[in-house]
Amino acid sequence: MSQLAIVEAFIDLPDPRRSEGQRHDQALCLALFTLAVTAGNHGFLAIGDWIKAYHDELLELFNPPKNRLPSYSTIRRVLLTLDYQRYAACLARFFGIRPLPGETIAADGKVLRGSYEAISDDPDVASHPAIMLVSAYIVERGLILEPYEVDSKTNEITALPAFIKQMALKGVVFAFDAISTQKKQRR
Repeated sequence: MSQLAIVEAFIDLPDPRRSEGQRHDQALCLALFTLAVTAGNHGFLAIGDWIKAYHDELLELFNPPKNRLPSYSTIRRVLLTLDYQRYAACLARFFGIRPLPGETIAADGKVLRGSYEAISDDPDVASHPAIMLVSAYIVERGLILEPYEVDSKTNEITALPAFIKQMALKGVVFAFDAISTQKKQRR
């Protein structure tokens, strides 16, 4: 596998950013984000610190145009417009992750810390709602499956059935926390 395989994993993701003023490919930003999180960094500032700490090694590895790496704020902007289901599908393909029959999948909804953005103190100006994801974890192998982005007008309780249907898995056991054990959810 080439050292650029992680960048290539995200090449086909549509980039919703305007092309004017764009200095860094979305695929590079997502590769750096993925590597930083895999290395145990959580939060945009921690990701930025990781990129600074490994700056020379990352430049040598990725050889970006103009020998520049994206800042944490650029990565943050990319993540705020990212289609998380497509990103997760790219990750799952890259790592080859699929649950096996008989395995247990634990699922839970979480709000991404720092994802809410109040654009202005003016109540008439729209803000960016916090991003909520339902994540799935293969308990036996300790692997995370692709997350499911929850619509900002709903919650994890109503998103779980769609998430399970989308995964289209047979022969696996799902485990949820108490909030998800509604009578309507049982089958």
